[in-house]
Formats: sequence, structure tokens, C-alpha cells
Amino acid sequence: MVHSMTAFSRQQLEREWGSLTWEVRSVNHRYLEPSIRLPENFRSLENPIRKQLRDKLYRGKIECQLKLRAVEANQIDWQLNLDLISQLNKANSEINNNIGGDYQLSSLDILKWPGVISDQSIDEELFNKEALGLFEKALDDLMVVREREGAALRDMILKRIASIQGIIDSIQAKMPSIILKQKENLLNKLEELKAEFEPTRLEQEVTLLAQKADVDEELDRLNSHLQEVKRVLDSSGQIGRRLDFLMQELNREANTLSSKSIVVETTQNAVELKVLIEQMREQIQNIE
Repeated sequence: MVHSMTAFSRQQLEREWGSLTWEVRSVNHRYLEPSIRLPENFRSLENPIRKQLRDKLYRGKIECQLKLRAVEANQIDWQLNLDLISQLNKANSEINNNIGGDYQLSSLDILKWPGVISDQSIDEELFNKEALGLFEKALDDLMVVREREGAALRDMILKRIASIQGIIDSIQAKMPSIILKQKENLLNKLEELKAEFEPTRLEQEVTLLAQKADVDEELDRLNSHLQEVKRVLDSSGQIGRRLDFLMQELNREANTLSSKSIVVETTQNAVELKVLIEQMREQIQNIE
């Protein structure tokens, strides 16, 4: 199943102490790269969140932000972290002793330090449970969006494959007449030049022409790669990198086809192939 790496999810929860909002954004990336932003007092949530991400996602740059909106200030039970204040003052004294300074922390300096003031109206254990549960919902919703976007990518790629297949079939059908036409052109040029070739030499020239124009091997490989792309699209797990490799192989064969072209029409067909392959490659960059 195809999963896009581009998606967005937002989940919100209202409680008596305020509200929680998770926003999770996902964009394409070579590896799984999470970025987690949390309220300072709830950094303990980071490791469980990273585990959830690793358990459910393979690739993508994932930005996760938790927003806490507390109730009005006059309804909050604020409390100072006296242990932390004591540690800050002790650290300040040690620094002054080491550098010969005499700077003293002000009340404002201390109050600005993360964790000095805590909201006792919120049960931390309950908050963590609510926040993790809400994140799980946001992550599940993100996966649904990624799957939906992946289905659209799959349809787009299959349409391009059908177009490429049509071009390949057209080239294969026309090659015998192309070779025959080139043989006739060669004979006409010889006639114009009043040149006489021995039948054996003429046959050799025609054979060389046919060998130069023979693209059966390239067309067969193109067909084979297309079948592999369709097979990978229906498989599970990390398929983006495999598809990207197949795009490189398809492009290689299209280039060879272009270099072997002996008529303008085949050259145009090769250009059309490369355009379609590039369109697929651009979309495949978003597949997990």
C-alpha cells in the first residue's frame, strides 16, 4: 500500500483546567526525522512520543507541536519550585567564585528560568496521559491522510505507466516499417549516386542499419521495469526508495532509446517517455 509522506493533522481536547492541541505536520525526507515542541514543564513526554513515531512511520520529516492553553490566571494554583531556586543560587555563587565576579541573580532572572513556577492546578500524571492519548489520535489521523494521499499518488503513477506502455507498444508496432523505410532510403541514395554494391555488401549495410535501429532489448527492459513498478506499488513497507531506483532505470533505457533513434518520430517518443518518467519521479519523492 502506498503512503505519502505529506500530511497534516490537528487534534484538540478541552478540560476544566484548559485545552490541549496537537499539530502534526509531515513532509518528505530521506529518513525519519522527528521534531517535537512541548511546554517546558512536560518534556518527559518526548521519549514516548518518539517511540510512537518510530512504531508507526518509516520516513518523513515530522513536526509535532503541543499547545497548552490554561484557564485564566486567577484560577490557577501557582507554586514556586524552591529546590530549583536554591540550585540556581548555588550555581550562581560557584560561577562567581570561579571567575571572580559578584553578579547576583535577581528575582526576575529566577522567575524566567524554566520550571521555577509550576501550575499545581494540573495533575501532571493526568496531563501526560491525556496528552499522549491525544497525540495517538493525531498520529492515527495523520496516517489516514498519508494513506489517502498515497492512493492519489498511486493512481497518478499508474496513469503515467499506461501512457508509457502505449508509447512502447506504438514503437514496437512501427519498427518493422521503420527499418523497411530506411532500407528503401539507402537503396534510393545508392541509385542517386549511381553506385553499385555487390549483393553481399548491400546486405551487410542493411544488416548494420537494422542492428543500429534495433531497440527490442531496450523496449523489453522498459516493459520489465514497468511491471516491477506496479508490483512494488502493491507491496507494503518502505517502497519509495525502490521506486526511485526504478525511475533511474527507466530513464536510462529511455536515453538509450533516444540515442539509437534513426527517425524523428522515435526521438519524439523517447522525449515523451522521459517527460512521463520525470513526472513519476517527482511524485515518488513523496512516497514513504
